[in-house]
Amino acid sequence: MVIVDRLFNGRFWALALKELNQILRNKELVFLLIFPPTIQLVIFGLALNPEVQNITMGIVDQSNTPNSRELIAAFTENHVFKAVRYNLSAPALGQEVEAGKVTVGLVIPPKFNSDLQEDGQSAQVQVLINAVDANTAGIASGYITQIVNEFSNQLDKVNCGSGGSSFKNVDSSQPPAAIDPQIIYLYNPGLDSTWFFVPGVLGVVVLLNSSLVSSATVVREKELGTLEQLLMTPAAAWEILLAKVVPIWVMIVGDALLALGVGHLLFGVPIHSFGLFLALSGLFVMVGIGIGVMLATFSRNQQQAQLTSFFVTLPVIQFSGAISPIESMPLLFRYLSLLNPLNHYVVILRGLLLKGVGLDALWPNALALLFFAIILMTVSINRFRAQLS
Repeated sequence: MVIVDRLFNGRFWALALKELNQILRNKELVFLLIFPPTIQLVIFGLALNPEVQNITMGIVDQSNTPNSRELIAAFTENHVFKAVRYNLSAPALGQEVEAGKVTVGLVIPPKFNSDLQEDGQSAQVQVLINAVDANTAGIASGYITQIVNEFSNQLDKVNCGSGGSSFKNVDSSQPPAAIDPQIIYLYNPGLDSTWFFVPGVLGVVVLLNSSLVSSATVVREKELGTLEQLLMTPAAAWEILLAKVVPIWVMIVGDALLALGVGHLLFGVPIHSFGLFLALSGLFVMVGIGIGVMLATFSRNQQQAQLTSFFVTLPVIQFSGAISPIESMPLLFRYLSLLNPLNHYVVILRGLLLKGVGLDALWPNALALLFFAIILMTVSINRFRAQLS
Protein backbone atom coordinates (compact mmCIF):
# COMPACT_ATOMS: atom_id res chain seq x y z
CA MET A 1 0.00 0.00 0.00
CA VAL A 2 2.87 2.35 0.75
CA ILE A 3 4.28 1.77 -2.73
CA VAL A 4 0.84 2.40 -4.31
CA ASP A 5 0.39 5.62 -2.34
CA ARG A 6 3.85 6.75 -3.36
CA LEU A 7 3.11 6.07 -7.02
CA PHE A 8 -0.25 7.85 -7.15
CA ASN A 9 0.43 10.68 -4.75
CA GLY A 10 3.99 11.47 -5.66
CA ARG A 11 6.13 12.57 -8.57
CA PHE A 12 5.35 9.48 -10.66
CA TRP A 13 1.65 10.35 -10.98
CA ALA A 14 2.40 13.92 -11.95
CA LEU A 15 4.93 12.79 -14.57
CA ALA A 16 2.52 10.14 -15.92
CA LEU A 17 -0.27 12.71 -16.30
CA LYS A 18 2.16 15.06 -18.02
CA GLU A 19 3.18 12.28 -20.42
CA LEU A 20 -0.44 11.30 -21.12
CA ASN A 21 -1.48 14.88 -21.82
CA GLN A 22 1.54 15.33 -24.07
CA ILE A 23 0.58 12.23 -26.09
CA LEU A 24 -3.05 13.30 -26.38
CA ARG A 25 -2.04 16.78 -27.58
CA ASN A 26 0.08 15.22 -30.31
CA LYS A 27 -2.51 14.69 -33.05
CA GLU A 28 -0.10 12.65 -35.15
CA LEU A 29 0.37 10.08 -32.38
CA VAL A 30 -3.37 9.88 -31.69
CA PHE A 31 -3.94 9.35 -35.41
CA LEU A 32 -1.22 6.66 -35.40
CA LEU A 33 -2.91 4.86 -32.52
CA ILE A 34 -6.44 4.76 -33.97
CA PHE A 35 -6.57 5.03 -37.77
CA PRO A 36 -3.76 2.74 -39.08
CA PRO A 37 -4.72 -0.29 -36.92
CA THR A 38 -8.28 -0.23 -38.20
CA ILE A 39 -7.29 0.23 -41.87
CA GLN A 40 -4.50 -2.38 -41.67
CA LEU A 41 -6.83 -4.91 -40.10
CA VAL A 42 -9.46 -4.43 -42.80
CA ILE A 43 -7.09 -4.38 -45.80
CA PHE A 44 -4.75 -7.20 -44.76
CA GLY A 45 -7.59 -9.32 -43.49
CA LEU A 46 -9.23 -9.21 -46.93
CA ALA A 47 -6.25 -9.21 -49.28
CA LEU A 48 -3.56 -11.63 -48.04
CA ASN A 49 -3.35 -15.10 -49.57
CA PRO A 50 -0.23 -17.19 -48.77
CA GLU A 51 1.05 -20.36 -50.42
CA VAL A 52 1.40 -23.57 -48.42
CA GLN A 53 3.77 -26.54 -48.33
CA ASN A 54 5.33 -28.93 -45.78
CA ILE A 55 2.02 -29.52 -43.98
CA THR A 56 2.78 -31.37 -40.75
CA MET A 57 0.87 -34.64 -40.32
CA GLY A 58 0.20 -36.92 -37.38
CA ILE A 59 -0.73 -40.55 -38.04
CA VAL A 60 -2.61 -43.24 -36.10
CA ASP A 61 -2.41 -46.60 -37.89
CA GLN A 62 -4.69 -48.98 -36.00
CA SER A 63 -4.75 -51.42 -38.92
CA ASN A 64 -0.98 -51.87 -39.29
CA THR A 65 -1.27 -53.85 -42.54
CA PRO A 66 0.57 -53.58 -45.86
CA ASN A 67 -2.35 -51.65 -47.36
CA SER A 68 -2.42 -49.15 -44.50
CA ARG A 69 1.34 -48.64 -44.70
CA GLU A 70 1.08 -48.10 -48.47
CA LEU A 71 -1.61 -45.47 -47.87
CA ILE A 72 0.65 -43.70 -45.36
CA ALA A 73 3.49 -43.80 -47.88
CA ALA A 74 1.19 -42.25 -50.50
CA PHE A 75 0.65 -39.31 -48.14
CA THR A 76 4.23 -38.82 -46.98
CA GLU A 77 6.22 -39.44 -50.18
CA ASN A 78 5.63 -35.92 -51.50
CA HIS A 79 6.49 -32.33 -50.60
CA VAL A 80 3.01 -31.44 -49.37
CA PHE A 81 2.69 -33.56 -46.21
CA LYS A 82 5.42 -34.28 -43.70
CA ALA A 83 4.82 -36.98 -41.10
CA VAL A 84 6.17 -35.72 -37.78
CA ARG A 85 4.05 -37.64 -35.25
CA TYR A 86 3.03 -41.30 -34.93
CA ASN A 87 0.47 -41.79 -32.16
CA LEU A 88 -1.12 -44.82 -30.55
CA SER A 89 -4.67 -43.44 -30.24
CA ALA A 90 -7.04 -40.99 -31.90
CA PRO A 91 -7.48 -38.89 -28.69
CA ALA A 92 -3.73 -38.39 -28.48
CA LEU A 93 -3.69 -37.28 -32.10
CA GLY A 94 -6.53 -34.85 -31.39
CA GLN A 95 -4.46 -33.29 -28.60
CA GLU A 96 -1.54 -32.92 -31.01
CA VAL A 97 -3.79 -31.05 -33.47
CA GLU A 98 -5.18 -28.87 -30.67
CA ALA A 99 -1.70 -27.97 -29.45
CA GLY A 100 -0.66 -27.01 -32.99
CA LYS A 101 2.05 -29.66 -33.23
CA VAL A 102 0.46 -31.06 -36.39
CA THR A 103 -1.85 -29.51 -38.96
CA VAL A 104 -3.40 -32.73 -40.31
CA GLY A 105 -4.24 -35.94 -38.47
CA LEU A 106 -4.82 -39.27 -40.25
CA VAL A 107 -6.61 -42.09 -38.42
CA ILE A 108 -6.73 -45.53 -40.07
CA PRO A 109 -9.24 -47.76 -38.24
CA PRO A 110 -8.60 -51.42 -37.31
CA LYS A 111 -11.09 -52.73 -39.94
CA PHE A 112 -9.43 -50.84 -42.79
CA ASN A 113 -7.92 -53.89 -44.49
CA SER A 114 -10.96 -56.14 -44.01
CA ASP A 115 -13.26 -53.45 -45.43
CA LEU A 116 -11.09 -53.28 -48.52
CA GLN A 117 -11.70 -56.98 -49.12
CA GLU A 118 -15.50 -56.82 -48.90
CA ASP A 119 -17.60 -56.46 -52.05
CA GLY A 120 -19.31 -53.11 -52.44
CA GLN A 121 -17.68 -51.77 -49.29
CA SER A 122 -15.58 -48.61 -48.95
CA ALA A 123 -12.88 -48.55 -46.30
CA GLN A 124 -13.15 -45.33 -44.29
CA VAL A 125 -10.31 -43.29 -42.86
CA GLN A 126 -10.69 -40.20 -40.67
CA VAL A 127 -8.80 -37.00 -41.43
CA LEU A 128 -8.60 -34.14 -38.90
CA ILE A 129 -7.56 -30.78 -40.33
CA ASN A 130 -6.66 -27.73 -38.25
CA ALA A 131 -8.70 -25.17 -40.21
CA VAL A 132 -7.47 -22.08 -38.36
CA ASP A 133 -5.62 -21.30 -41.60
CA ALA A 134 -8.46 -21.77 -44.08
CA ASN A 135 -6.09 -21.57 -47.05
CA THR A 136 -3.93 -24.38 -45.69
CA ALA A 137 -6.99 -26.44 -44.80
CA GLY A 138 -8.46 -26.08 -48.29
CA ILE A 139 -5.20 -27.06 -49.99
CA ALA A 140 -4.69 -29.97 -47.59
CA SER A 141 -8.23 -31.22 -48.22
CA GLY A 142 -7.72 -31.09 -51.99
CA TYR A 143 -4.44 -33.00 -51.81
CA ILE A 144 -5.92 -35.58 -49.44
CA THR A 145 -8.82 -36.25 -51.79
CA GLN A 146 -6.46 -36.52 -54.78
CA ILE A 147 -4.05 -38.88 -52.98
CA VAL A 148 -6.84 -41.12 -51.72
CA ASN A 149 -8.46 -41.30 -55.17
CA GLU A 150 -5.15 -42.22 -56.83
CA PHE A 151 -4.49 -44.87 -54.19
CA SER A 152 -8.00 -46.28 -54.68
CA ASN A 153 -7.47 -46.45 -58.45
CA GLN A 154 -4.21 -48.32 -57.94
CA LEU A 155 -5.95 -50.85 -55.71
CA ASP A 156 -8.68 -51.31 -58.34
CA LYS A 157 -6.08 -51.94 -61.05
CA VAL A 158 -4.26 -54.47 -58.87
CA ASN A 159 -7.47 -56.33 -58.09
CA CYS A 160 -8.60 -56.29 -61.72
CA GLY A 161 -5.25 -57.60 -62.86
CA SER A 162 -5.43 -60.46 -60.38
CA GLY A 163 -8.59 -61.82 -62.01
CA GLY A 164 -11.41 -59.68 -60.70
CA SER A 165 -12.32 -56.70 -58.65
CA SER A 166 -13.03 -56.83 -54.95
CA PHE A 167 -15.17 -53.69 -55.18
CA LYS A 168 -18.25 -54.78 -57.10
CA ASN A 169 -21.67 -53.28 -56.67
CA VAL A 170 -24.42 -54.88 -58.70
CA ASP A 171 -26.97 -52.24 -57.72
CA SER A 172 -25.03 -49.33 -59.17
CA SER A 173 -23.35 -48.59 -62.48
CA GLN A 174 -20.50 -46.83 -60.64
CA PRO A 175 -18.67 -48.91 -58.02
CA PRO A 176 -17.88 -47.20 -54.71
CA ALA A 177 -14.42 -45.86 -54.09
CA ALA A 178 -12.09 -48.25 -52.34
CA ILE A 179 -11.38 -45.65 -49.63
CA ASP A 180 -13.77 -43.02 -48.32
CA PRO A 181 -11.95 -40.24 -46.40
CA GLN A 182 -14.05 -38.63 -43.66
CA ILE A 183 -12.59 -35.09 -43.48
CA ILE A 184 -13.34 -32.99 -40.38
CA TYR A 185 -12.43 -29.29 -40.25
CA LEU A 186 -11.53 -28.15 -36.75
CA TYR A 187 -11.76 -24.60 -35.29
CA ASN A 188 -12.84 -22.98 -38.58
CA PRO A 189 -15.54 -25.18 -40.17
CA GLY A 190 -16.49 -22.49 -42.68
CA LEU A 191 -12.89 -22.20 -43.95
CA ASP A 192 -12.99 -18.41 -43.58
CA SER A 193 -9.48 -17.20 -44.50
CA THR A 194 -9.90 -13.94 -42.58
CA TRP A 195 -9.98 -15.93 -39.34
CA PHE A 196 -6.33 -16.78 -40.02
CA PHE A 197 -5.22 -13.31 -41.01
CA VAL A 198 -7.02 -11.17 -38.42
CA PRO A 199 -5.08 -12.50 -35.37
CA GLY A 200 -1.83 -12.19 -37.34
CA VAL A 201 -2.52 -8.61 -38.35
CA LEU A 202 -3.58 -7.82 -34.79
CA GLY A 203 -0.16 -8.95 -33.59
CA VAL A 204 1.56 -6.87 -36.28
CA VAL A 205 -0.46 -3.80 -35.31
CA VAL A 206 0.42 -4.15 -31.63
CA LEU A 207 4.13 -4.62 -32.40
CA LEU A 208 4.37 -1.66 -34.78
CA ASN A 209 2.43 0.74 -32.60
CA SER A 210 4.15 -0.16 -29.34
CA SER A 211 7.65 0.08 -30.82
CA LEU A 212 7.03 3.20 -32.94
CA VAL A 213 5.14 5.19 -30.29
CA SER A 214 7.58 4.38 -27.48
CA SER A 215 10.64 5.20 -29.59
CA ALA A 216 9.01 8.41 -30.87
CA THR A 217 8.17 9.71 -27.39
CA VAL A 218 11.67 9.07 -26.01
CA VAL A 219 13.46 10.54 -29.03
CA ARG A 220 11.15 13.57 -29.00
CA GLU A 221 12.27 14.36 -25.44
CA LYS A 222 15.87 14.22 -26.62
CA GLU A 223 15.21 16.48 -29.61
CA LEU A 224 13.34 19.12 -27.61
CA GLY A 225 15.84 19.08 -24.78
CA THR A 226 13.17 18.30 -22.18
CA LEU A 227 15.02 15.14 -21.16
CA GLU A 228 17.76 17.32 -19.64
CA GLN A 229 15.09 19.32 -17.82
CA LEU A 230 13.69 16.14 -16.31
CA LEU A 231 17.15 15.28 -15.06
CA MET A 232 17.13 18.46 -13.00
CA THR A 233 13.92 17.46 -11.20
CA PRO A 234 13.94 15.42 -7.95
CA ALA A 235 12.48 12.43 -9.87
CA ALA A 236 14.59 9.28 -10.01
CA ALA A 237 15.53 7.64 -13.30
CA TRP A 238 13.09 4.77 -12.75
CA GLU A 239 10.25 7.22 -12.11
CA ILE A 240 10.98 9.07 -15.36
CA LEU A 241 11.09 5.86 -17.40
CA LEU A 242 8.05 4.31 -15.69
CA ALA A 243 6.07 7.50 -16.27
CA LYS A 244 6.84 7.19 -19.97
CA VAL A 245 6.11 3.48 -20.25
CA VAL A 246 2.83 3.20 -18.33
CA PRO A 247 0.71 5.62 -20.44
CA ILE A 248 2.01 4.05 -23.66
CA TRP A 249 1.27 0.57 -22.32
CA VAL A 250 -2.31 1.54 -21.44
CA MET A 251 -2.95 3.11 -24.86
CA ILE A 252 -1.45 0.21 -26.86
CA VAL A 253 -3.46 -2.34 -24.87
CA GLY A 254 -6.48 -0.22 -25.78
CA ASP A 255 -5.32 -0.48 -29.40
CA ALA A 256 -5.31 -4.27 -29.11
CA LEU A 257 -8.85 -4.21 -27.74
CA LEU A 258 -9.91 -1.92 -30.59
CA ALA A 259 -8.42 -4.28 -33.18
CA LEU A 260 -10.06 -7.26 -31.47
CA GLY A 261 -13.43 -5.52 -31.60
CA VAL A 262 -13.03 -4.71 -35.30
CA GLY A 263 -12.06 -8.31 -36.05
CA HIS A 264 -15.06 -9.65 -34.16
CA LEU A 265 -17.65 -7.24 -35.52
CA LEU A 266 -16.44 -7.03 -39.13
CA PHE A 267 -15.04 -10.53 -39.74
CA GLY A 268 -16.89 -12.57 -37.12
CA VAL A 269 -13.69 -13.81 -35.45
CA PRO A 270 -14.75 -15.63 -32.25
CA ILE A 271 -13.52 -14.41 -28.88
CA HIS A 272 -12.52 -16.93 -26.20
CA SER A 273 -10.58 -16.44 -22.95
CA PHE A 274 -10.84 -12.65 -22.96
CA GLY A 275 -9.00 -12.26 -19.64
CA LEU A 276 -6.07 -14.37 -20.82
CA PHE A 277 -6.02 -12.42 -24.09
CA LEU A 278 -5.77 -9.16 -22.15
CA ALA A 279 -3.00 -10.43 -19.87
CA LEU A 280 -0.82 -11.92 -22.62
CA SER A 281 -1.42 -8.93 -24.91
CA GLY A 282 -0.22 -6.67 -22.11
CA LEU A 283 2.90 -8.82 -21.84
CA PHE A 284 3.55 -8.55 -25.56
CA VAL A 285 3.04 -4.78 -25.43
CA MET A 286 5.95 -4.71 -22.96
CA VAL A 287 8.03 -6.54 -25.56
CA GLY A 288 7.17 -3.91 -28.19
CA ILE A 289 7.87 -1.04 -25.79
CA GLY A 290 11.20 -2.62 -24.89
CA ILE A 291 12.13 -2.75 -28.58
CA GLY A 292 11.05 0.88 -29.09
CA VAL A 293 12.90 2.29 -26.07
CA MET A 294 16.04 0.36 -26.98
CA LEU A 295 15.92 1.68 -30.56
CA ALA A 296 15.38 5.20 -29.22
CA THR A 297 18.59 5.00 -27.21
CA PHE A 298 20.48 4.32 -30.47
CA SER A 299 18.75 7.13 -32.41
CA ARG A 300 19.39 10.87 -32.47
CA ASN A 301 16.08 12.01 -34.00
CA GLN A 302 12.62 10.71 -34.83
CA GLN A 303 13.39 10.04 -38.50
CA GLN A 304 16.33 7.86 -37.57
CA ALA A 305 14.24 6.06 -34.95
CA GLN A 306 11.47 5.31 -37.45
CA LEU A 307 13.85 4.04 -40.11
CA THR A 308 15.64 1.86 -37.58
CA SER A 309 12.32 0.57 -36.28
CA PHE A 310 11.14 -0.49 -39.74
CA PHE A 311 14.53 -2.10 -40.40
CA VAL A 312 14.04 -4.26 -37.30
CA THR A 313 10.29 -4.87 -37.30
CA LEU A 314 9.75 -5.76 -40.97
CA PRO A 315 11.91 -8.94 -40.84
CA VAL A 316 10.27 -9.80 -37.53
CA ILE A 317 6.85 -9.55 -39.19
CA GLN A 318 7.84 -11.49 -42.32
CA PHE A 319 9.18 -14.47 -40.35
CA SER A 320 6.53 -14.56 -37.64
CA GLY A 321 3.81 -16.62 -39.32
CA ALA A 322 1.43 -13.67 -39.05
CA ILE A 323 1.08 -13.33 -42.83
CA SER A 324 2.29 -16.61 -44.30
CA PRO A 325 2.56 -20.03 -42.64
CA ILE A 326 5.86 -20.91 -40.98
CA GLU A 327 5.74 -24.33 -42.70
CA SER A 328 6.19 -22.67 -46.10
CA MET A 329 9.51 -21.09 -45.11
CA PRO A 330 13.01 -22.58 -45.43
CA LEU A 331 14.17 -24.75 -42.54
CA LEU A 332 16.55 -22.08 -41.20
CA PHE A 333 13.78 -19.50 -40.87
CA ARG A 334 11.51 -22.06 -39.23
CA TYR A 335 14.09 -22.47 -36.47
CA LEU A 336 14.74 -18.72 -36.27
CA SER A 337 11.02 -18.14 -35.77
CA LEU A 338 11.42 -19.64 -32.29
CA LEU A 339 13.46 -16.52 -31.41
CA ASN A 340 10.74 -14.24 -32.76
CA PRO A 341 8.42 -12.84 -30.05
CA LEU A 342 5.76 -11.95 -32.61
CA ASN A 343 5.58 -15.59 -33.70
CA HIS A 344 4.78 -16.66 -30.14
CA TYR A 345 2.18 -13.92 -29.76
CA VAL A 346 0.45 -14.89 -33.02
CA VAL A 347 0.34 -18.53 -31.91
CA ILE A 348 -1.22 -17.36 -28.64
CA LEU A 349 -3.80 -15.21 -30.43
CA ARG A 350 -4.90 -18.00 -32.77
CA GLY A 351 -5.00 -20.47 -29.92
CA LEU A 352 -7.06 -18.19 -27.68
CA LEU A 353 -9.43 -16.70 -30.24
CA LEU A 354 -10.02 -19.58 -32.62
CA LYS A 355 -9.28 -22.77 -30.68
CA GLY A 356 -10.36 -21.55 -27.25
CA VAL A 357 -7.39 -23.26 -25.59
CA GLY A 358 -5.79 -22.06 -22.36
CA LEU A 359 -2.37 -21.87 -20.74
CA ASP A 360 -2.18 -25.66 -20.59
CA ALA A 361 -1.54 -25.62 -24.37
CA LEU A 362 0.02 -22.15 -24.74
CA TRP A 363 2.35 -21.97 -21.73
CA PRO A 364 5.57 -22.45 -23.80
CA ASN A 365 4.66 -19.41 -25.93
CA ALA A 366 3.60 -17.38 -22.87
CA LEU A 367 6.89 -18.27 -21.14
CA ALA A 368 8.80 -17.19 -24.25
CA LEU A 369 6.98 -13.83 -24.25
CA LEU A 370 7.84 -13.33 -20.58
CA PHE A 371 11.49 -14.10 -21.35
CA PHE A 372 11.62 -11.62 -24.24
CA ALA A 373 9.86 -8.94 -22.18
CA ILE A 374 12.32 -9.28 -19.31
CA ILE A 375 15.40 -9.26 -21.56
CA LEU A 376 14.29 -6.35 -23.78
CA MET A 377 13.04 -4.19 -20.92
CA THR A 378 16.22 -4.84 -18.91
CA VAL A 379 18.48 -3.87 -21.81
CA SER A 380 16.42 -0.79 -22.71
CA ILE A 381 16.24 0.38 -19.07
CA ASN A 382 19.99 0.03 -18.61
CA ARG A 383 20.70 1.98 -21.78
CA PHE A 384 18.16 4.66 -20.82
CA ARG A 385 19.76 5.01 -17.37
CA ALA A 386 23.19 5.25 -18.97
CA GLN A 387 22.01 8.13 -21.15
CA LEU A 388 20.40 9.88 -18.18
CA SER A 389 23.62 9.63 -16.24
